[in-house]
Amino acid sequence: MDPKFVLLMAVLVTVATGKSDYVRPKPRKNLQFPWDSKPSSQPKQVHISLAGNRHMRVTWITSDKHSPSIVEYGTSPGKYNYIAQGESTSYSYLFYSSGKIHHTVIGPLEHSTTYFYRCGREGPEFQLKTPPSQFPVTFAVAGDMGQTGWTKSTLDHIDLCEYDVHLLPGDLSYADYIQSLWDTFGELVQPLASARPWMVTEGNHEKENIMFLEDGFQSYNARWKMPFKESGSSSNLYYSFEVAGVHLIMLGSYTDYDEYSDQYSWLKADLLKVDRKRTPWLLVLFHVPWYNSNRAHQGEGVSMMEAMESLLYAAGVDIVLAGHVHAYERSKRVYNGRLDPCGAVHMTIGDGGNREGLAHQYINPQPHWSDFREASFGHGELKVVNSTHALWSWHRNDDDEPVRSDQVWINSLVSSGCLADKRPGPRKILMAP
Repeated sequence: MDPKFVLLMAVLVTVATGKSDYVRPKPRKNLQFPWDSKPSSQPKQVHISLAGNRHMRVTWITSDKHSPSIVEYGTSPGKYNYIAQGESTSYSYLFYSSGKIHHTVIGPLEHSTTYFYRCGREGPEFQLKTPPSQFPVTFAVAGDMGQTGWTKSTLDHIDLCEYDVHLLPGDLSYADYIQSLWDTFGELVQPLASARPWMVTEGNHEKENIMFLEDGFQSYNARWKMPFKESGSSSNLYYSFEVAGVHLIMLGSYTDYDEYSDQYSWLKADLLKVDRKRTPWLLVLFHVPWYNSNRAHQGEGVSMMEAMESLLYAAGVDIVLAGHVHAYERSKRVYNGRLDPCGAVHMTIGDGGNREGLAHQYINPQPHWSDFREASFGHGELKVVNSTHALWSWHRNDDDEPVRSDQVWINSLVSSGCLADKRPGPRKILMAP
């Protein structure tokens, strides 16, 4: 067929359908990892996470069961003025036995400071940078990561971002019962996760429960310990933390959330503790989106939304970040299915690089609350500039080049007059004893 004719037909179809010239990329194959020849005592899968005010949790794994859970650290390369002793755990899953999983909290640390550290008294030196104490602060956001070629592309693009904390709303390794994939995922993300704190919550691919044989979330809880105790939570599946002037709440889509649940009670108590003078921005993350105009996973977040949305609205949550749907979508401010200037902006970013491919079928016409949607792999960046303004941008992985396809300024609800106790109903629900 004449190439000119093919090109003409493509142009006519594009004009007729009103679509852009963006071609959605196909899924990429899973990454292949070489055999690990490191000594059994050398730290592997190193990652860090925030652990309360001015403290950081360093996590790593060794094959040697006798390796110490010690972190040496300081502000100069090779000079460790401080030492911290931590704890360790391990787990077995069917025929798999994990290595020794070390968790060591270091601090107190200075804000916006680079520290050099070594795990277990041997192995390579790592370095991390602590988040700032005040605005501006930048978050990199990517969910549903997996271990594919697109995952690698997303990580490479995030590495180019000047960010302070990585947020991941569920579906990390896509191990799905094959426990060795948790190990390869840990190695894959180590270059980034050892340098900036990764704050994660669980998704459906973290469940891994086998009826009568294995409980759910064993590997996730053992490997990715978050500051739940520091935030008064009884479960690693939901917790909160603060960075600069932002209070962040990580909720669990796959643990009980009705009004009689522990998670609901904890959320209510945590929201009541938020001081909007100290932390004017309030963000919430969980896995299953409440506002989703994609045909994939349609309606799966309804029950959690019915249980908890009024609490978030009453507290004046600014932004909600979710994953699960393998596409990007940004809403306008919305509450109870209707546009509301005091509602939250909902972002779906479940397309970090999973092996299942993109969810490209959307419901038409586009709902009134949906502002931008696109099936693409990529990551988001949220730069909270000050107490009133934040800049959100979505960066798609287009032919391995980062392309910013969506950007918007967001005003905080604190600056919009929405927290002056003028709203009826939901605010009373939050404040009720």
